[in-house]
Amino acid sequence: MTRDIVRLALLLGLFVAAPVVGDIGSCGQTPEDLDAFKFFAIKAQLDCDRCTACGILSEACARACAPTLDGVAFPVGCYPLAHDGEVCLNALYAASCGAYEEYMADQGATTPTECNFCPLSEGPR
Repeated sequence: MTRDIVRLALLLGLFVAAPVVGDIGSCGQTPEDLDAFKFFAIKAQLDCDRCTACGILSEACARACAPTLDGVAFPVGCYPLAHDGEVCLNALYAASCGAYEEYMADQGATTPTECNFCPLSEGPR
């Protein structure tokens, strides 16, 4: 009887302790660099839609609704993956109007952590 319980516990441990989709960050996707032009075009459209829906009037919203995507790029040394972009856009889509107003503020705008692909490292103190 005790031997059966130990076997069951070991078998159950194999299935319960194994990593699941998402535990390793890739969600089963092959790593692919995020296309900056496509990402910023989609983000601008989403920003404009949310600004309109939430009634946010800011210069950032005006820029999002009339984007100029010339020379868009991620900072030097920043190489986000396509999955990172998907997570960011999903977070923006799910954000409340109050949160979006903070993201689109002309001064002191915040960035959701899901969209902070390459945070600036702090210099020596």
